[in-house]
Amino acid sequence: MARNRPQAAAPSQEVALIGRLTQQRATILEALVSADDFIGAQALHNQLAADDSPVGLTTVYRTLTALADAGRADVVRDTHGERLFRYRPGPDHRHYLLCTACGLSQPVDAEPVETWARKIARTSGFANVQHTLELSGVCPDCFERPTAAE
Repeated sequence: MARNRPQAAAPSQEVALIGRLTQQRATILEALVSADDFIGAQALHNQLAADDSPVGLTTVYRTLTALADAGRADVVRDTHGERLFRYRPGPDHRHYLLCTACGLSQPVDAEPVETWARKIARTSGFANVQHTLELSGVCPDCFERPTAAE
């Protein structure tokens, strides 16, 4: 399935959101931007190691977490609880429907959720209200794929 990936800002601009520009951070960001879909820190580290990029696993975890905290990466959890990251091209977070079989992710219209969250914040008096919404299922391709038992 072809995916339309948004163009990223220059790595130095994005990395500046999380601290000092280093070659390792720029390499991690470039790899995240290039990823077709959500990716775990370990998988991204393995990909960088295969490309002979000298980036430690701890640096990958810290950079991905910092990008998420800065609003430049979306985070979902897979069926095993691992955090998966995807580059976010703008400041608005998105919600995704994630295939539990193949990992395909599809952005969904979550404006009703956003409206509800704003209303709860307004009526409760709470500040800095955040929310998490995870949707998962089986994509049409995986649902129609024959199983090994058939």
